[in-house]
Amino acid sequence: RRVVRLAVLEELRASYGIKVKSGSCLAAVKQPGAAAAEGKVFGISFHALPQSLVPEYGYIPSFLVDTCQYLEEHVHIEGLFRKSGSLVRLKALKSKLDQGENCISAALPCDVAGLLKQFFRELPEPILPPHLQEGLFKAQQLGNEKKTATMLLSCLMADRTIEALRYFFNFLRTVSLRSNENRMDSSNLAVIFAPNLLHSNENEKMSANTEKKIRLQAGVVQTL
Repeated sequence: RRVVRLAVLEELRASYGIKVKSGSCLAAVKQPGAAAAEGKVFGISFHALPQSLVPEYGYIPSFLVDTCQYLEEHVHIEGLFRKSGSLVRLKALKSKLDQGENCISAALPCDVAGLLKQFFRELPEPILPPHLQEGLFKAQQLGNEKKTATMLLSCLMADRTIEALRYFFNFLRTVSLRSNENRMDSSNLAVIFAPNLLHSNENEKMSANTEKKIRLQAGVVQTL
């Protein structure tokens, strides 16, 4: 695994001019150790979350599996993820989930969609690793080569992160395939999820540089 990562780092540098610090990438070969937090879902380390084994993907956070499976049944709803759920209901649902209560199946789709965004937003570290974000932005500016460069960069993430992202982005693809009903194509989904997956500052003062960064962030999510 370490040799593969070194080869990827060299390919990114030589073919695409993307330089990534090797230390963080090679450290990702070892799975970060973290004790599972009993029942808690929000605001804890990604690697401490309770996991479920999903065939063809691997171990995925159970909350992510439960919410995606539930939302797949409601994927036809117009404005899914764009329409905000009730803040009062979201707070109550979060509290129940952190106490280990299985309440997703009885919740409203717009509330569960809001919970999913909040889950990513409240991770201590963004699921798209900070040390790779600059490289991912550069990849979006490579024209026809952006998909290849993005895929290479994704190979530098921890294995559990790769598994979870494969699962989640396959779910988003399922949502986008029903965009004639839900009005949520890949572009719309990318704009909505980019701040949550990359932990960007939504309150940052708007400027030409900020606008460019927002476009690149959405581009990363759409490419993935």
